[in-house]
Amino acid sequence: MSRFVYLTATTLDGYLADTDHSLSWLFAVEGSDTADPEHADAFSSFTDSVGAVVMGSSTYRWLLDETGVLDHPETWPDTVAGKPAFLFTSRDLPLPAGADVTILSGDPAGYLETITDRAQGRDVWLMGGGDLVGQFDDAGALHEIQATVAPATLGAGAPLLPRRLGPDRLHLVDVERRGQFAHLTYTVTRPET
Repeated sequence: MSRFVYLTATTLDGYLADTDHSLSWLFAVEGSDTADPEHADAFSSFTDSVGAVVMGSSTYRWLLDETGVLDHPETWPDTVAGKPAFLFTSRDLPLPAGADVTILSGDPAGYLETITDRAQGRDVWLMGGGDLVGQFDDAGALHEIQATVAPATLGAGAPLLPRRLGPDRLHLVDVERRGQFAHLTYTVTRPET
């Protein structure tokens, strides 16, 4: 059965991007490149377990801007680890030619079956942003959070997860040092009613 897994990098103070939606803080950290051997194996293992990718419009726009994939659509599969992608947006956004992207809008709860069908029993990577991941949690579809914490603080920006999840719902299952990063893995349980 597919699990919905949020894997992202975050600052020590819990931000994904700065107030200008930039990730320049992340790439300034030594060893932040997934080509770094210390990260490559772990990332490859993660993407091998994934059957589909979900993202919001801010994450998608950042990918377009940073990768130049609209000019080089043949690179799209590398951008999403070769997986079918689901883009939640109400905006009219360009798509790379031939990209396997399904555009969705509204409450994620109505699309869970569609997404899990495309994942073919493998995990679903909730790529971001934090608000979209929170909506998946609201829909009962957030099973794991993997946060790679960078040695940086921003003071403001896009939050990791703008929802309240207490210690009764988050259970630490693994901690790894990856160079300058701390990689934390938490299972997420449903709230008790």
